[in-house]
Amino acid sequence: MSVENVKNYLKQYGLEGKVKEFETSSATVELAAQAAGVIPARIAKSLTFKIEDSAIMVVAAGDAKIDNHKYKEEFHTKAKMLTAEEVIAYTGHAIGGVCPFNLPQDGIKVYLDVSLKRFDTVLPAAGSDSSCVVLTLEELEKASKCEKWIDVCKLPE
Repeated sequence: MSVENVKNYLKQYGLEGKVKEFETSSATVELAAQAAGVIPARIAKSLTFKIEDSAIMVVAAGDAKIDNHKYKEEFHTKAKMLTAEEVIAYTGHAIGGVCPFNLPQDGIKVYLDVSLKRFDTVLPAAGSDSSCVVLTLEELEKASKCEKWIDVCKLPE
C-alpha cells in the first residue's frame, strides 16, 4: 500500500488534501509527532491484534496503552499482537505506515478507542513511514469505516 493509494481512497470523502508527507520518518509515535509538530498523544496509532482466525485494528491515542483487562472484557480473548508479516497480510500496510484506510475487503475490523476523544483532530499514518493525515474524529470514524468506539486503553498517569 502506498500514500497514493490512501489519497485515492480518501478522495471519496474529500479528505485527500489532508495528507501530509515528510522528509523524515514518522514510523513511530515520537517520530510522527516530531515530523507533524504535535504532541505524541495526538498521533492516532493503529494497533493490530489476532482474534481466532481473523484480526482487528484498534486506533488509539499515541500515549495510550492497551489495558489487558478491558481488552479481554471487550473481545473475550487475550490481546495478541500480529506479527510483521500478518500486519501486511491483513492491512496491506507495513509497520510504520499502518493506517485504518483502504483495508482489504476481507481484512480486519477497525475500532476507535475513546482515548482519541480528548482531541479535535488526530493524525493517523497515511500508508507509509513518512506520512500522516490530519482528521477530525468524525472524519476518522467515516474514513476508517469503524465498527464502533470502544474503551480498551489506559492513559499515562
